[in-house]
Amino acid sequence: MRTEGRFPRVGADEGHYESFYIKATRPGGGQGLWVRYTVHKRPGTEPTASLWLTLFDADAPGPVAAKATFPAPELAAPDGSYIQIDGAELNEGNAAGAIETNGAEASWDLTFTDPGAPLFHLPYARLYDAALPRTKLLTPYPSARFSGVLGINGERIEVDAWPGMVGHNWGAEHAERWVWIHAPELDGSQGSYLDVGAGRIKVGPLTIPWIANGALRLDGVEHRLGGLGSLFTTKLDARPTSCQFALAGKGVKLRGEIASEPRNFVAWIYADPEGPEHHSLNCSIADIELEIDRDGSTERISLSGCAAYEYGTRDTDHGIPLQPHPDG
Repeated sequence: MRTEGRFPRVGADEGHYESFYIKATRPGGGQGLWVRYTVHKRPGTEPTASLWLTLFDADAPGPVAAKATFPAPELAAPDGSYIQIDGAELNEGNAAGAIETNGAEASWDLTFTDPGAPLFHLPYARLYDAALPRTKLLTPYPSARFSGVLGINGERIEVDAWPGMVGHNWGAEHAERWVWIHAPELDGSQGSYLDVGAGRIKVGPLTIPWIANGALRLDGVEHRLGGLGSLFTTKLDARPTSCQFALAGKGVKLRGEIASEPRNFVAWIYADPEGPEHHSLNCSIADIELEIDRDGSTERISLSGCAAYEYGTRDTDHGIPLQPHPDG
């Protein structure tokens, strides 16, 4: 298995959040799926577990979203499984589950493969068990393909080799602001992708500049991006529905922009285990344009309706309708 759930090891007095998530888009873009299996635990309390599903469709007025939350007895990590919530399970190669809540019904039964290696965003393995950073991020399946079926309010959607990814994050506290960007199959092959997480952390009254970690994999070569050594070359102009960015790594420089219309975004409440809330704005059918400098040449890549952009903020005036589901 490429990762493991951290929630079974969390002490009774500790705060913790954890998320396993799937993003997949129809070949050619325009329709996308975002599924999350999450754990939320406040210090001194039992955890709760939630299932989330969003279907994005460029031809629809907006996303269809559903979320259901369950008490601790419905949460488990069986042998061979990353997480199980109310019978919905994510394991190595399969994700299945169902949600019925607030008049919405959704189900998924998907298989997936990824011949590539996991992407560990943090530069050292020891950081994944250290107190800092307080948010950990890795992508166990950064270039997956999904097949199976979705059920959305009585509609059946066939999933046939949709490109995407499976991610995993956890921690004791969300960043003050964050951005996540994923773009699949940049050169038309399953093994290529862009996957970057960036955050701004509050230290006392100050919020430090963006720190990004991730990778660009293209033509069979992985280029690490960001890190503390690239602090002064990491530039992000992050907004609720768009982000312009510049990132660098050894032998590579990347500039790009990712964006979509506001109607293609969903907004959720994400709560820190010990208190404040953020709004998380997500679109899995965003457009992305990249300009890549490597090996003395410049390459431009443009993808329509298949990239993921997530923007986390404490601001509430972003204009995206907020889903009516508390967190935790």
